[in-house]
Amino acid sequence: MPFEIVRNDITKMKVDAIVNAANPSLLGGGGVDGAIHRAAGPELLRECMTLGGCNPGEAKITGGYLLPAKYVIHTVGPIWHGGSFGEKELLTACYRHSLELASAHGCETVAFPMISAGAYGYPKDEAMTVAVDAITQYLNDHDLTVYLVVFGHTEFLTGKKLFRDVQEYIDDVYAAAHVQKNVELTRERLWHSDEQAAMDMDQALGSVFSAVQAAPKAAYAPSAAPARALEDMLKKTDKGFSETLMELIDQRGMTDAQCYKKANVDRKLFSKIRSNPAYKPSKPTVFAFAVSLRLNLSETKNLLKKAGFALSHSSKFDIILEYFIRSGNYDIFEINEVLFHYDMPLLGSGTN
Repeated sequence: MPFEIVRNDITKMKVDAIVNAANPSLLGGGGVDGAIHRAAGPELLRECMTLGGCNPGEAKITGGYLLPAKYVIHTVGPIWHGGSFGEKELLTACYRHSLELASAHGCETVAFPMISAGAYGYPKDEAMTVAVDAITQYLNDHDLTVYLVVFGHTEFLTGKKLFRDVQEYIDDVYAAAHVQKNVELTRERLWHSDEQAAMDMDQALGSVFSAVQAAPKAAYAPSAAPARALEDMLKKTDKGFSETLMELIDQRGMTDAQCYKKANVDRKLFSKIRSNPAYKPSKPTVFAFAVSLRLNLSETKNLLKKAGFALSHSSKFDIILEYFIRSGNYDIFEINEVLFHYDMPLLGSGTN
């Protein structure tokens, strides 16, 4: 752990291994394959000529030569034929076999391109889902840092119902905040100039404002009732973020490793948090642990407060996290896909 989606040039990634979306000959081609061969220099092609090609779903490893990466792992993705010819299984195997090769060669950091999502025609949103599922499943039992490198991002999400639901929620919350702001400004002016008019406005608009303000909450109610004892502990204690987090982990009956892996947080960062009672995390890190611990919205607000933050409807980042928590979706990698689309910081995976 952790796993991060990034926009970058894979040939410039300073990692132990980069993965090449190769063709079966392993002798170079277009797209990512050609870019990697050009950046690595002619020695890469010479070594590839000795490997005897590669079948779809399999992977082979070479040196990185002129690349910043020590190794290049070559894997051949499936050509899309409609989805009924084992494409998903082959694509999953590409990621799994590449990660197994990386582990076998002592790699701690690996960067993947989006395999088969270009000329091979695999639908981009489905290719993203397969990549995330395969990588995160492997990381459940292995300690690696993995990057999924993409150039564009919109097409990976806009076709998904999840994206549409998140966008609708953002629009609803922004609309509610806009109505609230306008109403309060108008009320303030009237109370200074015409008290009776202000009272009439309150009566006329109060019910409308209340309905707009409550709409997102009604549509996305929490999946479970608040854990009262846990909320009381969070409100009453004077302990800081670090100590509160450790108590929450114990409350949930989780091990440290279960918690930081579900938070997509590096073990070294978690050790810093545990050993330093005064540790000040970033807001994405706080949210990452809230997701890992499956805190409800009230509990999340209290944990944010322990780190000196508040949940704000003026922040699209906060609204997105509120949506997922309200709807009871604690899949941190799915959350990160959405955050990535909106150019927001990802949960976990950082240094703070």
